[in-house]
Amino acid sequence: MTTAAEAMVAAMARLRAAGVPDPARDARVLLAHAAKVDAARVTLIAPEDIAPDIAERYDALVALRAVRVPVSQLIGAREFYGRAFEISRDVLDPRPETEALIEAALSEPFAHVLDLGTGSGCILVTLLAERREAQGVGVDLSEAACLHASANAARHDVADRARILQSDWFEAVEGRYDLIVANPPYLAAEEMRDVQPELRDHEPRLALTDGEDGLSAYRIIAAHAQGYLSARGRVLVEIGWRQGPEVTEIFRAQGWGEVTILPDLGGRDRVVSAAKPG
Repeated sequence: MTTAAEAMVAAMARLRAAGVPDPARDARVLLAHAAKVDAARVTLIAPEDIAPDIAERYDALVALRAVRVPVSQLIGAREFYGRAFEISRDVLDPRPETEALIEAALSEPFAHVLDLGTGSGCILVTLLAERREAQGVGVDLSEAACLHASANAARHDVADRARILQSDWFEAVEGRYDLIVANPPYLAAEEMRDVQPELRDHEPRLALTDGEDGLSAYRIIAAHAQGYLSARGRVLVEIGWRQGPEVTEIFRAQGWGEVTILPDLGGRDRVVSAAKPG
């Protein structure tokens, strides 16, 4: 028999050889998932022999991780802003950098929020969970993404305040909002060659790149969002860390006022904020 600790060591070596970042963490998380225990309890089961069914399940998970399937897809969930969100290869894996957009959104009051390209719903659901009186709409072109967003809204008890619609940007949107948020596909086509395999091979391409210069979504939002924004409303869009000047210029060219660039926790440009002219 093999102990859980021995299985973890073997898994770490396999993941390290495959070039997986942080193989120790992934080996631990996947063992916890295979054994159906909390990750914090893995050290407690480490000296114990690993049951054959758990060993088989663990080996399959490690094999998939070795070909760079993201951990969140293997365990079906991802932590974001202190909450677990249902994830699959149909939606973008929530990133810690996106929490900068959440912080910016929560820095001012809002009652009605529109989330463009909602994906898993992590942004919309988080904002509604943090603002218990707010209501919101999330839209996405992908039907599968809409199903994920609806499931996550139910999971976090905000379904009664969240409407999820299948829409190509503003196509199915009605009404006015005092906050519009988006984490659009911002990678240029040429950048896709250099991204990690986890993104390039296992996440929806539609959520990563516009297939062009990475700026087309910002042009759409800047051109149309004023028609859906309240008088004192604002737009917050996540950006690639080198896109701040270009996205700022796109909004200013459309007549937006108070266009500013906000950093993430690492100090890199991460969010562009825009308001209607005063």
